[in-house]
Amino acid sequence: MYAILDIETTGGKFNEEGITEIAIYKFDGHEIVDQFISLINPEKEIQEFVVKLTGINNKMLRNAPKFHEVAKRIVEITSDCILVAHNAAFDYRVLKNEFSRLGYDYFKNTLCSVTLSKKLILDQPSYSLGKLCRNLGIAVADRHRASGDAQATVKLFKLLLEKDTNKKIIQRTIKYTDNRNHKLKLQSILDDLPEKEGVYYVHNEEGKIIFLGRGRNIRQEVNKLFLKNSKRAVKISTKVENITYEETGNQLLTRLKYYIELDTLKPKYNIVRKRKLTDKDFNHDNFLLVNKGREPEEKSIILIEENTVLGHAFTNLAYQNNEIHILKNLITPIENKELAKTVIKNFLISSSKTVEKIVRYEVDS
Repeated sequence: MYAILDIETTGGKFNEEGITEIAIYKFDGHEIVDQFISLINPEKEIQEFVVKLTGINNKMLRNAPKFHEVAKRIVEITSDCILVAHNAAFDYRVLKNEFSRLGYDYFKNTLCSVTLSKKLILDQPSYSLGKLCRNLGIAVADRHRASGDAQATVKLFKLLLEKDTNKKIIQRTIKYTDNRNHKLKLQSILDDLPEKEGVYYVHNEEGKIIFLGRGRNIRQEVNKLFLKNSKRAVKISTKVENITYEETGNQLLTRLKYYIELDTLKPKYNIVRKRKLTDKDFNHDNFLLVNKGREPEEKSIILIEENTVLGHAFTNLAYQNNEIHILKNLITPIENKELAKTVIKNFLISSSKTVEKIVRYEVDS
C-alpha cells in the first residue's frame, strides 16, 4: 500500500519550514482507496515568493487547522504505507519535523518518483513534475497546490508501476528506515569484486566516477571503505551505485595507474595532493620494467625510451619482451609523462619496492 503525498510549505530556513497544505492519496497499486486534503495553519508567516508560487496566503490559513489537529489523521492514513512523493526527501523531512515538534517519532519507508522516473523513463530533458508530466501527456490541474501535484504524482506512479514489469526496480528504489536495500546493494557490489591487485572506480547513480581507490586486494580495500565512519567515507558509500576496476598484477602499475587516473579524472571525494615532479633523469635512457602480470603466465611491462615513459602493456609471450617494435604496438600510451616519471622514479628508489627485471636496450639510429 502506498501513501502518495504532496506538501506545500511557508518556505524559509532549512528545517524551520511550516506546512501550509497537505494532500495524501492512499493508493493500493490500482486505485485510490482513501484521501486526506487540508490547508494547515503553520503559525508563522509565508514567504512572499511562496505566496506567488502557490497562491496560498496568510489570510487563507487563519481558520485552517493547526498541524497537531490533523496529525492523528495523517498517522492513520499513512499507516502500513510506503510514502511516495516527487522529491520524497523534502516532503518526508518536513513531515518528520512537524511530528518531532509534537514529540512524536514518525518513521516511514519512502519512494521518490523522481529517482524512479530516472530509472524507468530515460533521457528526459527534465524530471520536474510539471515538465515530466507534460512530456508524458499526464494532465496536471492546480500546479503547485498539494492536491493537484499529489494527483499528478498518482498518475505518474501508475505509469511507473506499469513500466517496472518485474517490480524489481521499484523494490530496489524504496528507502527503508532500516537501510536494508542499501546494505544489500553494498554487499552485492562487494561480491562482484576480485581479491586481486589493482585500482577501483566508485560510480554514482549518473555513472560519474566520484572516488578512485587502489590496493593489493580490491575487494578488501572496498570493504574497508564501506566500514569507515568518516564523513567522506559515509558520503561515498551513500552515493555509490556501482564499482568498476582494473587489475594490475603488481604494485608499480597500481601506483602508476592510480596517480595518472587521479590527475585525469579528479574524482570529487579523493584528496589530491600535488606531487613534486622529479628533476632527476633515469639512470638509463632506454629500458623496460618487467613485472608480474594479472595471471601467472602474464607479464606487465612499462616502456621508457629516451628518458620518457611511453606507456605500459601486458604480454604473455616471452619473446615479445625483447622485440621492442612489437611492444610499442601493444602499449597503452601515458599522457602525463612527467607525472609518470615521478611515480616510477619514487618507486624505484624506495628500498622496499622492487620490480622483477629491468631490460636495457638501444634505440636504432
